[in-house]
Amino acid sequence: MVKNYGFLVCIVVIVMDVVAGILGIQAEIAQNKVKDLKMWVLVCRDPSYQAFKLGLSASILLALAHAIAHFLGGCICTKSIEEYKRATSNRQLAMAFLILSWILLGVDFSMLIIGTLANSRSRESCGISNHRFLSIGGVLCFVHGLFTVAYFVSATATKREEYK
Repeated sequence: MVKNYGFLVCIVVIVMDVVAGILGIQAEIAQNKVKDLKMWVLVCRDPSYQAFKLGLSASILLALAHAIAHFLGGCICTKSIEEYKRATSNRQLAMAFLILSWILLGVDFSMLIIGTLANSRSRESCGISNHRFLSIGGVLCFVHGLFTVAYFVSATATKREEYK
């Protein structure tokens, strides 16, 4: 029996990343609804529990989508530059998208976690105004979905080439 679950995996990863992006943007909206006190260049803001929940949910969905795509796509790695240059175009694409998706995961996850922790109930934040970490993280979720699906497709194509 042939296992052709690639289309389903792509749809699941895209949906999870889109939902994570929407949750990140909604968390920013919830955070902006909280009253803040501005004193000269400092801004004091009470934490928003709704923004905390939405940001945490977005972070979890982002990590889960990344894990699913990379676990089911497998690891397409090369050991040296020479091996990379001799590799097929699908393998080279898989390596490029692997690196880009990990970089985006690091930046995106960091942005979402920083924005989420700013809304933790245990602290009231006073400092220079928050620079929209949650909304930037939400937008980057969409880009992460594209690179992760591109990695999954090229990794699957590489495996099929090697099998033949």
